[in-house]
Amino acid sequence: MDHSFLSALVLLLLVLDPFGSLPIFISVLRQVEPARRARVALRETLIAFGVLVVFMLGGQHFLALMRLSERSLEVAGGVILLVIAMRMIFASGGEVYATGGEREPFVFPLAVPLLAGPSAMATVLLLASRQPDQLWTWMGAITAAMTISGIVLLAADWLRRLLGASMVAAIEKLMGLVLTAVAIEMMLAGLKRYFFGD
Repeated sequence: MDHSFLSALVLLLLVLDPFGSLPIFISVLRQVEPARRARVALRETLIAFGVLVVFMLGGQHFLALMRLSERSLEVAGGVILLVIAMRMIFASGGEVYATGGEREPFVFPLAVPLLAGPSAMATVLLLASRQPDQLWTWMGAITAAMTISGIVLLAADWLRRLLGASMVAAIEKLMGLVLTAVAIEMMLAGLKRYFFGD
Protein backbone atom coordinates (compact mmCIF):
# COMPACT_ATOMS: atom_id res chain seq x y z
CA MET A 1 0.00 0.00 0.00
CA ASP A 2 1.41 3.38 -1.05
CA HIS A 3 1.14 6.27 1.35
CA SER A 4 0.64 10.00 0.83
CA PHE A 5 1.72 12.77 3.19
CA LEU A 6 -1.70 12.78 4.89
CA SER A 7 -1.95 9.01 5.30
CA ALA A 8 1.63 8.85 6.60
CA LEU A 9 0.86 11.66 9.08
CA VAL A 10 -2.24 9.87 10.36
CA LEU A 11 -0.30 6.60 10.62
CA LEU A 12 2.50 8.26 12.58
CA LEU A 13 0.04 9.97 14.93
CA LEU A 14 -1.65 6.64 15.60
CA VAL A 15 1.71 5.04 16.33
CA LEU A 16 3.04 7.93 18.44
CA ASP A 17 -0.34 8.22 20.23
CA PRO A 18 0.49 11.47 22.09
CA PHE A 19 -2.92 11.67 23.80
CA GLY A 20 -2.76 8.04 24.86
CA SER A 21 0.69 8.71 26.33
CA LEU A 22 -0.54 11.77 28.21
CA PRO A 23 -0.68 10.01 31.63
CA ILE A 24 2.98 9.01 31.26
CA PHE A 25 3.95 12.53 30.18
CA ILE A 26 2.27 13.86 33.31
CA SER A 27 3.74 11.32 35.72
CA VAL A 28 7.29 11.78 34.40
CA LEU A 29 7.14 15.58 34.15
CA ARG A 30 5.75 15.79 37.68
CA GLN A 31 9.30 15.10 38.90
CA VAL A 32 10.65 18.12 36.99
CA GLU A 33 10.67 21.65 38.39
CA PRO A 34 7.71 23.61 36.94
CA ALA A 35 10.04 26.28 35.52
CA ARG A 36 11.94 23.67 33.49
CA ARG A 37 9.05 21.54 32.22
CA ALA A 38 8.58 23.40 28.94
CA ARG A 39 12.31 23.26 28.20
CA VAL A 40 12.49 19.53 29.02
CA ALA A 41 9.41 18.80 26.88
CA LEU A 42 10.86 20.69 23.90
CA ARG A 43 14.27 19.03 24.31
CA GLU A 44 12.81 15.51 24.51
CA THR A 45 10.60 16.15 21.47
CA LEU A 46 13.60 17.33 19.42
CA ILE A 47 15.65 14.31 20.51
CA ALA A 48 12.81 11.98 19.50
CA PHE A 49 12.50 13.77 16.15
CA GLY A 50 16.24 13.36 15.55
CA VAL A 51 16.13 9.67 16.45
CA LEU A 52 13.27 9.00 14.02
CA VAL A 53 14.94 10.94 11.19
CA VAL A 54 18.25 9.12 11.71
CA PHE A 55 16.47 5.79 11.85
CA MET A 56 14.49 6.56 8.71
CA LEU A 57 17.64 7.48 6.78
CA GLY A 58 19.99 4.85 8.18
CA GLY A 59 17.79 2.22 9.77
CA GLN A 60 17.90 -0.18 6.84
CA HIS A 61 21.71 -0.12 6.83
CA PHE A 62 21.80 -0.64 10.60
CA LEU A 63 19.49 -3.65 10.40
CA ALA A 64 21.56 -5.09 7.57
CA LEU A 65 24.78 -4.50 9.53
CA MET A 66 23.36 -6.23 12.61
CA ARG A 67 21.71 -8.92 10.45
CA LEU A 68 18.31 -8.11 11.87
CA SER A 69 15.02 -8.28 10.00
CA GLU A 70 12.03 -5.96 10.12
CA ARG A 71 10.15 -8.90 11.62
CA SER A 72 12.49 -9.04 14.62
CA LEU A 73 12.10 -5.28 15.07
CA GLU A 74 8.33 -5.71 15.09
CA VAL A 75 8.41 -8.51 17.66
CA ALA A 76 10.91 -6.64 19.87
CA GLY A 77 8.76 -3.53 19.71
CA GLY A 78 5.74 -5.57 20.78
CA VAL A 79 7.61 -7.05 23.76
CA ILE A 80 8.75 -3.60 24.95
CA LEU A 81 5.26 -2.16 24.56
CA LEU A 82 3.83 -5.11 26.50
CA VAL A 83 6.19 -4.48 29.42
CA ILE A 84 5.25 -0.79 29.42
CA ALA A 85 1.54 -1.66 29.27
CA MET A 86 1.84 -4.05 32.22
CA ARG A 87 3.50 -1.34 34.28
CA MET A 88 0.79 1.16 33.31
CA ILE A 89 -1.93 -1.23 34.46
CA PHE A 90 -0.40 -2.60 37.66
CA ALA A 91 1.96 0.17 38.85
CA SER A 92 1.21 3.66 40.05
CA GLY A 93 1.81 6.47 37.56
CA GLY A 94 5.23 7.46 38.85
CA GLU A 95 6.49 3.88 38.62
CA VAL A 96 5.71 3.37 34.93
CA TYR A 97 9.08 4.86 34.03
CA ALA A 98 11.48 5.21 36.92
CA THR A 99 13.83 8.10 36.31
CA GLY A 100 15.80 7.90 39.50
CA GLY A 101 14.36 10.07 42.25
CA GLU A 102 14.17 13.74 41.39
CA ARG A 103 16.43 13.49 38.35
CA GLU A 104 14.78 14.99 35.29
CA PRO A 105 14.30 12.73 32.27
CA PHE A 106 16.94 12.86 29.56
CA VAL A 107 16.33 10.73 26.45
CA PHE A 108 14.69 7.97 28.56
CA PRO A 109 11.73 7.65 28.91
CA LEU A 110 10.10 10.57 27.07
CA ALA A 111 12.19 10.78 23.89
CA VAL A 112 12.92 7.03 23.73
CA PRO A 113 10.90 4.83 23.93
CA LEU A 114 7.73 6.87 24.54
CA LEU A 115 7.90 9.17 21.50
CA ALA A 116 10.53 7.48 19.33
CA GLY A 117 9.74 3.93 20.34
CA PRO A 118 10.25 0.67 18.43
CA SER A 119 6.85 0.94 16.75
CA ALA A 120 7.58 4.47 15.50
CA MET A 121 11.04 3.39 14.34
CA ALA A 122 9.55 0.44 12.50
CA THR A 123 6.95 2.70 10.88
CA VAL A 124 9.43 5.25 9.51
CA LEU A 125 11.73 2.44 8.42
CA LEU A 126 8.92 0.76 6.48
CA LEU A 127 7.85 4.04 4.88
CA ALA A 128 11.40 4.76 3.73
CA SER A 129 12.09 1.23 2.51
CA ARG A 130 8.84 0.85 0.54
CA GLN A 131 8.84 4.33 -1.05
CA PRO A 132 12.41 5.65 -0.93
CA ASP A 133 11.67 8.30 -3.56
CA GLN A 134 9.30 10.04 -1.11
CA LEU A 135 11.83 10.77 1.66
CA TRP A 136 11.00 14.49 1.77
CA THR A 137 7.31 13.62 2.13
CA TRP A 138 8.09 11.31 5.06
CA MET A 139 10.33 13.99 6.57
CA GLY A 140 7.41 16.42 6.46
CA ALA A 141 5.05 13.86 7.97
CA ILE A 142 7.47 13.13 10.82
CA THR A 143 7.93 16.87 11.44
CA ALA A 144 4.18 17.46 11.61
CA ALA A 145 3.53 14.43 13.82
CA MET A 146 6.31 15.34 16.24
CA THR A 147 5.10 18.96 16.37
CA ILE A 148 1.64 17.77 17.45
CA SER A 149 3.19 15.39 19.98
CA GLY A 150 5.38 18.20 21.33
CA ILE A 151 2.35 20.48 21.79
CA VAL A 152 0.58 17.75 23.76
CA LEU A 153 3.71 17.23 25.87
CA LEU A 154 3.99 20.98 26.54
CA ALA A 155 0.34 21.09 27.60
CA ALA A 156 0.59 17.99 29.83
CA ASP A 157 0.63 19.92 33.10
CA TRP A 158 -2.33 22.09 32.08
CA LEU A 159 -4.26 19.01 30.97
CA ARG A 160 -3.48 17.33 34.30
CA ARG A 161 -5.06 20.24 36.17
CA LEU A 162 -8.00 20.26 33.77
CA LEU A 163 -8.71 16.52 34.01
CA GLY A 164 -7.76 15.88 37.63
CA ALA A 165 -5.68 13.08 39.17
CA SER A 166 -8.44 10.46 39.24
CA MET A 167 -9.29 10.97 35.56
CA VAL A 168 -5.59 10.79 34.60
CA ALA A 169 -5.23 7.53 36.56
CA ALA A 170 -8.30 6.07 34.85
CA ILE A 171 -6.99 7.07 31.41
CA GLU A 172 -3.63 5.52 32.25
CA LYS A 173 -5.21 2.15 33.11
CA LEU A 174 -7.41 2.25 30.02
CA MET A 175 -4.49 3.12 27.75
CA GLY A 176 -2.53 0.29 29.38
CA LEU A 177 -5.23 -2.15 28.28
CA VAL A 178 -5.26 -0.72 24.74
CA LEU A 179 -1.47 -0.78 24.60
CA THR A 180 -1.48 -4.44 25.66
CA ALA A 181 -3.64 -5.28 22.65
CA VAL A 182 -1.40 -3.21 20.35
CA ALA A 183 1.69 -4.99 21.71
CA ILE A 184 0.18 -8.44 21.19
CA GLU A 185 -0.91 -7.46 17.67
CA MET A 186 2.64 -6.29 16.84
CA MET A 187 4.18 -9.53 18.11
CA LEU A 188 1.65 -11.67 16.24
CA ALA A 189 2.21 -9.70 13.03
CA GLY A 190 5.98 -10.11 13.32
CA LEU A 191 5.69 -13.83 14.02
CA LYS A 192 3.22 -14.29 11.16
CA ARG A 193 5.59 -12.55 8.73
CA TYR A 194 8.50 -14.64 10.03
CA PHE A 195 6.77 -18.00 9.64
CA PHE A 196 4.49 -17.38 6.66
CA GLY A 197 6.11 -14.47 4.81
CA ASP A 198 4.63 -11.09 3.90
